[in-house]
Amino acid sequence: MPSAPPKRFGRIALYGKLRGAEMENSLGELRDFLRKRGCEVLAEGDTDADLAIVVGGDGTMLTAARELVRHNVPLVGINQGRVGFMTDIGHDDMQTGVGAILDGRYSIEERTLLDAELLRDGKPVLRTLALNEAVVGKGAQGRLIEFDLRIDGEYIYTLRADGMIVATPTGSTAYALSAQGPILHPAVPALTLVPLNPHTLSARPVSISDRSAIEISLVRALDARAHFDGLALADMAEGDRLLLKRSADVVRFVHPPGYRYFATLREKLRWSEKPLERRPAAD
Repeated sequence: MPSAPPKRFGRIALYGKLRGAEMENSLGELRDFLRKRGCEVLAEGDTDADLAIVVGGDGTMLTAARELVRHNVPLVGINQGRVGFMTDIGHDDMQTGVGAILDGRYSIEERTLLDAELLRDGKPVLRTLALNEAVVGKGAQGRLIEFDLRIDGEYIYTLRADGMIVATPTGSTAYALSAQGPILHPAVPALTLVPLNPHTLSARPVSISDRSAIEISLVRALDARAHFDGLALADMAEGDRLLLKRSADVVRFVHPPGYRYFATLREKLRWSEKPLERRPAAD
């Protein structure tokens, strides 16, 4: 049976943080280009869009993804930030990349999300989503916290540390990477747990099935907080329990022609760069 033709995107929402003339010019250029291609350009946050184009960095992509995931709106990113693991199209290639997508030359990749629920005295005080990671960490006091970790109801350990990162494959190249966690390919059905400065040499990052249910219970802390993608924040008290599991929803990224995950890693992480040629010593 022949595959269905790719969907053509006609109603497009633009996302971008207007910080200075450069960003404003980029959004204006993109808006004009889309209208010339016959697209209806919608305001940021319009959930009736066929596609959301995000101009900025990974932080802007995270914000847009969290807003649109429940509405099943796919996203593509134009990198105007720093590293940009989630923004495939460079600013100089904006019209070429977006034009190819409008022509139906693209691929769609689904990315895993975490459902997070914070319980206090058995009652929920926060429910949210995380595309990158959920983090339990120390607060402003700067002292170690102590917590229990359980996976699928099984007690794993009690740990004193600065905290714990639970990252999706998408988030494995974010905060978890800076804490020496492993890189997970987006197609790997796994989550990674990365302790933050544990007060023991035996606590190491570990990857588990993304079908697992994770529970982090705060045992002792003067000040502790839970973070979700760096966008949602909740203070935690002793006895609080953070429950994490894979969400039934997924974020859909639209990739332009030629996108390759490992090519992105080589570029962003500067793998296989040629060493600088040494200059001859002065006489």
